[in-house]
Amino acid sequence: MKETIKTYDDLLKMLDAFLKEESQFSWDSFYSDRERKVPFFENHPDENLVEYFEMKKLRPGKVLELGCGPGRNAIYLAQNGCFVDAVDQSEEGLNWARERAMNQEIKVNFIQHNIFNLDIEEGTYDLVYDSGCFHHIPPHRRMNYIDLVKRALKPGGHFALTCFVLGGELGGAEISDWEVYRLRSMKGGLGFTEEKLMQIFHDFEAEEIRKMRDMNPKDALFGKSALLAGLFTKKTME
Repeated sequence: MKETIKTYDDLLKMLDAFLKEESQFSWDSFYSDRERKVPFFENHPDENLVEYFEMKKLRPGKVLELGCGPGRNAIYLAQNGCFVDAVDQSEEGLNWARERAMNQEIKVNFIQHNIFNLDIEEGTYDLVYDSGCFHHIPPHRRMNYIDLVKRALKPGGHFALTCFVLGGELGGAEISDWEVYRLRSMKGGLGFTEEKLMQIFHDFEAEEIRKMRDMNPKDALFGKSALLAGLFTKKTME
């Protein structure tokens, strides 16, 4: 039978469909209106990412960006000496990102793909970066997400992300993981606390977790205190 659950993968796919049926949101539609007043539509990198490089917490290397959208962070990384594989499912978002990179004569390897279907050789990347993807990952896919990051990173490599603060002004649903399935909805994206990020990413060494700093457009940086920024290191001994 088509809907028989025989494997763990069947269970994940069932839960994916369970939530998707209740969501009419489309990232392609979201990115199609480039004049929309969305703070992260500006071609400015995350303030925390810039700080990591300026403070030498991160150095140029090979980077995997998960959910790159219109490419603002991927472009910054490439400008700072990184070889960047930037992944997103949205064709509209990636078209915008490619236009930006071309206009700035920056080379980025943009990939249209579901992050969970990426074929990655173990220990490939010095940095995995995620700006705003993680809070849209449903709870039943978190283990896949963590496995992806761990597999992608070299020993001692870094993982950094920004995500919704719990109950923040930009989003950050104040619901439990179980409530996601009771409600059949993630309410636009889940909210997190420092403690919860520490629990979820306990297999990594946490270097820093803080709120992003609020930035003005004139700063040419993106930053909103309604988001958390975390920097982690893959343990060399597991």
